[in-house]
Formats: sequence, structure tokens, C-alpha cells
Amino acid sequence: MSSAFENLSARLRAAWKTHKQATTPRAFRCQCGRPVFFRNSQCLACDTPLGYEPLRARVLPLEPVGEHLWREYGAGPNAPAYRRCQNFDAAAACNWLIPADEKDAQGQLKPLCMACRLNHTIPDLSVEENALYWNRVEQAKRRLVSQLIGLGLPVVPKSEDPERGLAFDFLRAPEGGPPVMTGHADGLITINVEEADDAKREKLRAQLREPYRTLLGHFRHEVGHYYWDRLVRDTDWIKPVRELFGDDQIDYAAALKKNYDEGPPADWKDRFVSTYASCHPWEDWAETWAHYLHMVDTVDTALSFGIDADDVEIEAEPWTREALWRPEDRDAEAFLGFLNAWTELTAVLNEMARSMGQPDFYPFVLPRPAVAKLQLIHAIVRGAGAPVPAPAAPVAAPTAAEVPEPSERKPEEPEPLEPVV
Repeated sequence: MSSAFENLSARLRAAWKTHKQATTPRAFRCQCGRPVFFRNSQCLACDTPLGYEPLRARVLPLEPVGEHLWREYGAGPNAPAYRRCQNFDAAAACNWLIPADEKDAQGQLKPLCMACRLNHTIPDLSVEENALYWNRVEQAKRRLVSQLIGLGLPVVPKSEDPERGLAFDFLRAPEGGPPVMTGHADGLITINVEEADDAKREKLRAQLREPYRTLLGHFRHEVGHYYWDRLVRDTDWIKPVRELFGDDQIDYAAALKKNYDEGPPADWKDRFVSTYASCHPWEDWAETWAHYLHMVDTVDTALSFGIDADDVEIEAEPWTREALWRPEDRDAEAFLGFLNAWTELTAVLNEMARSMGQPDFYPFVLPRPAVAKLQLIHAIVRGAGAPVPAPAAPVAAPTAAEVPEPSERKPEEPEPLEPVV
């Protein structure tokens, strides 16, 4: 009898096969045949230069074709040429590629890649440690942005679309100044770069009794608020979202204050993916959105590396159509397969983490209402290319999506810095 892990691998492949074009591979090979990874800019085996092509979702081995120009190794003279992102030599160490002839609206060659063009403010690099923090923040951001592109979600810089675009402020509080609060407002996501300090982040995680707190988790949560504005607000999706997540028009500030004064409801584990999700429908959406991105990227990674292990036995009660938002949906069976494979995969990965004395890889238990919400988010992502507009009163997005401490706030008008090149 084949092992449960082999069955799991088969189910992962079958469940996600129809969506493979919309997700992001994570395993690559150099021209020498050795494995290379998403963040690599050079093969450690043969020293071949590498670069990430976001629209092809591939790390490419490169060969020079002129001054500052590259093409895929061995692809021939007619292969497209690329330039490296200007932040390649900066502390950000960006390994992304830009089509050689890609120009801005003024006809100038774009110096920055699709990910770096989203930056509005970067940390003051004259301050000690900020270069390291920025490097770590950018690694997490590039992982996020590559996934958003792979899922077919709109990723447009605010500099190119002021009303609907996305931008990032990476800030650090000055000595003695007001603390920086991670949050989202009108397409601008603020990240406190001190979250890149492992010790400080772990201290906050313990203080707030959070089972999980990572830079990538912050990015995925905050971008959930952005996509609420892009994909849900003012569209026909607002009705089913309110049915499942609750009325987002209730007072946000009052809901947050109640959460900090009284704590989460006693039954939060039966209804939400996390305690923070119970604060307000906006936070429930953002937390569930982040979990969806966690799940998809983890499954993508498992598929990319062809999970294949023997003698692993996992038994889990499978989710059925009764738990779904729309059991009759044409994609319901595939979504269930993905969800059940995810449940078994994380059980194995949690045990592997414990074997190394580490915290659980996925320290959450999905309650039944969260499964329905995840299916709704899946449907919205799947249809992101053509959201259906509907008349609706504008609902302002939260000005802060995660509040590490009630006293923390974002500086009202951060001074933009020149991008590092």
C-alpha cells in the first residue's frame, strides 16, 4: 500500500492542477543542472548569474549580451534581453529582471523592477542596522509580489495609478520619536522595519500572545486590506463578503478598543482563524486572506519540489462540501482537495518542526466558518481579472490593520527618501 505522503502528493497535484498556470513555482535549476532558489542571484555550484523573471515566474540562468544586458543562458540570439533591477547592488540585493526595452510614460528606461517600483519610502540608510532591515523586508516583499503576480492579481505602483495603485513605506521610528505602526491606508502599506529584527519581533509576538508573527505574514495581511478596496468594495462581491465576514460598516476604532479592553470573544476559535480576526470584519478578511496566501504558496512550494516521502501515515477527518460557502461551485471539489491536502501537509510539517525543537510550522486550526470564508476568497481571487461593479456607498479602509500596542501610531507625514540605486 502506498504511503499516506505519496497519496498526499498525488492529491496536491490533482487538486491544484487546474490552477497551476495561476500560481507561482518555487523550484528552479541552473544551466549546470543544480537546484537554485527564488532569492538566488548566482549559482553557488558554477557561478552562473541568475535573475528572477516575474512574468514567467522563473529564476533564469543568464549570459551577457552587451553592456548591462542579459538573456537566458543558451536561449539563442533571438531570446529577449533583460536588465537587472537598479537595486541589485543596493542593500535590497534585488535579483529581479526588467525587459531591456521597458520604458516609463516619459519614454525613459525603467530603472526598477516590478517589485521595487512599489516602494514609496525606504529606511534612512545612514542609520545603523537599517540596511540589514531593508534587505530582510525586501526579501519578504518580493516573495509576496511574485505570488500576487502569479495569482493574476492587479499589481500596479501607486506612482502609475495614484487612486488604485499599491505602494510601500518602510519606516523606522527616530530615537525618541513616535513609534511606527504597521498598517494600510488607501493603497499605502506601512511596515515598521524593526519587525525585521528577530529578537524584537519575537518579543512582540510573546507580549501579544500571537502564535505566528513574521514579516511575510505582515505583508500578506496588509495587502489583504488593499485588495478589499480593489476587489470587494464597490463590487457585487460586497454582499457575500458581508454575509460571511460581517458588516464592515460598524465602527472600526470602537471595535479595536473593545478588543484591547476586553480581549477576543470566548468562542473565537469556533469562528475565526485568529484572535485578531475577531476584532472587526475588516481584520477577519485580512487575516483570512493572509491564510489563503500562506496556504497557496506552501502548496505551490510542495508541488514545485515534488513531495515524495515513504512511511508517513497521517489520518485526518476530511472537509466536505457542507463546510463550503458554495458547495455547488464548479471549483468546489478541487478546492476541497486542496484544503484537505493542506490539512494533512501541515500536520506532517508541524511534526517535522517539533522534531527540530521548533514551534509549529502552522500553529492554527481552521474552524468551519473559516473554510467557507477561504472558499469565498478563492473565488474572488479566481475572478480578479473581471470584478463586477455594483453601486455601493464608499467604505473607508482601516487606517491601521495591525496594532502591536494601543499607543503605537504611524507618523502622519513620513518624509520620503530617495530610492537607493
